[in-house]
Amino acid sequence: MDLHGKTVLITGATGSFGQAFIRVLLDEYEPRAIRLFSRDEYKQAQVQDAFGHDPRLRFLLGDVRDGERLVRATRGVDVIVHAAALKQVPACEYNPTEAVRTNITGAENVVSAAIANDVPVTMALSTDKAVNPVNLYGATKLAAEKLITQANAYSGDSPARFANVRYGNVVGSRGSVVPLFRRQALDGVVTITDERMTRFWITLEQAVRFVIRSMEVMTGGEVFVPKIPSTRVTDIADVLAPGAERRIIGIRPGEKLHEVMLTEDESRHAHDIGFAYVIAPEIATWTVGPSFAGGTPCSPGFRYASDTNDHWLTQEELRAMLADGDRRRW
Repeated sequence: MDLHGKTVLITGATGSFGQAFIRVLLDEYEPRAIRLFSRDEYKQAQVQDAFGHDPRLRFLLGDVRDGERLVRATRGVDVIVHAAALKQVPACEYNPTEAVRTNITGAENVVSAAIANDVPVTMALSTDKAVNPVNLYGATKLAAEKLITQANAYSGDSPARFANVRYGNVVGSRGSVVPLFRRQALDGVVTITDERMTRFWITLEQAVRFVIRSMEVMTGGEVFVPKIPSTRVTDIADVLAPGAERRIIGIRPGEKLHEVMLTEDESRHAHDIGFAYVIAPEIATWTVGPSFAGGTPCSPGFRYASDTNDHWLTQEELRAMLADGDRRRW
């Protein structure tokens, strides 16, 4: 999809991804308007100042739990990027109903608003935690993925189409291990849950560009999975806190040793399209086509996991990735 001249609405727009997405749109495209939909007026004011009160930005207070407000906010919109979510694992476990209302009911409300207003493209952000979930956050994101996928069946004669992107940990985002290790490095002691732990890593800019590229080829119902590198938690500690004492504290409740972004079962209906793996919907009553054109079906039993990934970051590459993330802090 060409974003030039389009009106784009971003839910959760004052978060790390939302601000990075806005910056790329303003710098490289000529959007007609960008609507920032979020519930925190203070953060909206901060973002407004950060972007120099750009007249193309529209600040809409609202919560994805409020379906009526979403319908009003999405009127005349060409693209929705759904990034709003409760994502802190302990907070979701302690407040399960709130997580369900935001992550599941919120996704349902986005779908309803997009169909009501014939929004052509909706792309929702998912997470590797949605694969074989072991915590409530992952379970709600799995449900949200299914809602977004099957929204294509609900849209009927509306031009509205829906897809998901599913990616791993974002370098330096709020709640990631990077700022934690940096703080702990000052005290000379870093806490590591398990030295065997591995994770997928992606920068904010890479995530933004992956979302845009996926929107360009989506036809509806897909889950797009980027090809990104893995790293060991010990390598991150070595880079951010060299020489610091390591204190092993054990895996936390709701945490995995390794992450999976594409399972053996999903690989039966997944394709390699070069820049990504794309998972086709198993049950589709609508046409699925161009995003798989030229793609190669995944091998039987293929599993895309952080511990068996064929692309690993060296410490030098990790150091460069962290430095690039710092330079591009939005």
